[in-house]
Amino acid sequence: MANELRTEILRGDLAPGDQLSSENELKDRFGVTRTTVRKGIALLRAEGLITSKQGKGAFVRERPHVNLRQTGSIYRARRGTGKSNFNAEAEAQGQKPKQVIREVVETAAPERVAELLGVEAGAPVVVRRLLQVSDETPMTLVDCYYDSAIAGGTRLAEARLIKGGANAYLEDPEGPIGRRIVQFIEDLNVRMPYPHEVDQLDIPDGVPVARVMRTAYDSAGDAVEVQDSIVPCDRHSFRYVIDV
Repeated sequence: MANELRTEILRGDLAPGDQLSSENELKDRFGVTRTTVRKGIALLRAEGLITSKQGKGAFVRERPHVNLRQTGSIYRARRGTGKSNFNAEAEAQGQKPKQVIREVVETAAPERVAELLGVEAGAPVVVRRLLQVSDETPMTLVDCYYDSAIAGGTRLAEARLIKGGANAYLEDPEGPIGRRIVQFIEDLNVRMPYPHEVDQLDIPDGVPVARVMRTAYDSAGDAVEVQDSIVPCDRHSFRYVIDV
């Protein structure tokens, strides 16, 4: 049963958002017991192909909502809108974005963040923790780290949203930092989510997350920001353009 339903989903016979037949209907269709049906549904859910809604049944998982496209020209075009990159990218794809500040604090730099920022492990850094939302769906947990020597006493250290986003503030030639960003380097790995990520991002069973560590470098080659993002893989697709 599970094999045939999997094939129908992957082939497109069952489209994203389609509801699967009821347990009784599947039982009759495949000539199996309800126990076998439930095991098959659980397997497909664990594989991330379907999701179950309490009292409503099982549905084919929707396709990703936002395509994260990473090129220099797109970054500059989004910056030119006067909005943060996430907001501008989501709006360009017909979504309604929102960003919520979870916390802004000075803390000791975690080892990996310190390595990327080029500071000593445990050195003071400012971290801005955000929740990015699109069409009322939680999309990403983002922790943005800055060397306290740069960010301390600036708006980056304040628990409020910054018009145009933090990168606009970093690059503002009339602002206190004035660093022109010329390069991003992203390190990405995929794993299953931790319990607190499941809760905050409302992640269904069987859906992995991508952890994206993005480091922004200025024209002098210095790291000015490290973004540590947790991205549910059922809500995003990634597209990179690499000019060689």
